[in-house]
Amino acid sequence: MANNELAPATLIVATIFICCLNKLSYICSNQNQLIMSVQEQQQTKEKYFSEAIRYMDNAKECLKKAQKDDFIYRDPKYVKMACGTAYSGLLVALDCFFILKGVHEPNSKKIRKSIEYYQKRLSGENKKMLDHLNIAYQNLHLYGYYDGAQSVNIVKEGFEYAYAIIDKIKPSGLNGSPIGTVLE
Repeated sequence: MANNELAPATLIVATIFICCLNKLSYICSNQNQLIMSVQEQQQTKEKYFSEAIRYMDNAKECLKKAQKDDFIYRDPKYVKMACGTAYSGLLVALDCFFILKGVHEPNSKKIRKSIEYYQKRLSGENKKMLDHLNIAYQNLHLYGYYDGAQSVNIVKEGFEYAYAIIDKIKPSGLNGSPIGTVLE
């Protein structure tokens, strides 16, 4: 190799460094490719975070209609609606997490994703979030949505784990945690 030629790896590093200086971008560690700028990350977080919180707020409104009596919700219809809505908010947050990590599968068609889709991707990225997902899936989706569980504790725990996942995509600059606003 001549003195004025650079090794391919050096060219990649130099190109990435220049791009980072110009655009403040981050690198996907799995594929060594430029994903999005810090500003784009922030915008993505803001969009998905606000949507996930909107779902959670709607879910809490549904639970108010379920008529809580000590540790039991009296109307399973509203518990089912609330748990399904909260679970959907959690999935919005996970989709954002995957986009930011560069592990999403972009395609032109909207396809339904199974719980296995989310579990598989989280297992390689964040084991703690995987645990949170499994508990939220069990409490919100299976017990709450499908079975109409009327236990306040089961629903509350599901909401807490959903908020823990949503909190992972909270945009910088937002103070506090949505977890403090779980069910009264």
